[in-house]
Amino acid sequence: QVQLVESGGGLVQAGGSLRLSCAASGSISSINDMGYYRQAPGKKRELVATITRGGTTNYADSVKGRFTISRDNAKNTVYLQMNDLKPEDTAVYYCNMDIRIILRRNDYWGQGTQVTVSS
Repeated sequence: QVQLVESGGGLVQAGGSLRLSCAASGSISSINDMGYYRQAPGKKRELVATITRGGTTNYADSVKGRFTISRDNAKNTVYLQMNDLKPEDTAVYYCNMDIRIILRRNDYWGQGTQVTVSS
């Protein structure tokens, strides 16, 4: 059984910062890609940022230069540092991990954390 637990969301004024964390636990052999996605009310879930096991990152154009994704492989944890937040960043943020358990690989999702940016 694998569980992803997210933390760090909240309410912040425009221009402020938040740091999200997502830790995986369970019988994990290895974790490949990690990432964050977000879903605003009435919109589809969209990619925010991803990071490979080796540290290669990818960002949505809307967050480039403001958000930074990182990971701690020893702790099975991914982080998303969000700076210069804008009202349009308001959404539920979900972490995602590609996890291998012995010979099987599956996608796992966190429970989601609300980020609200006021203008």
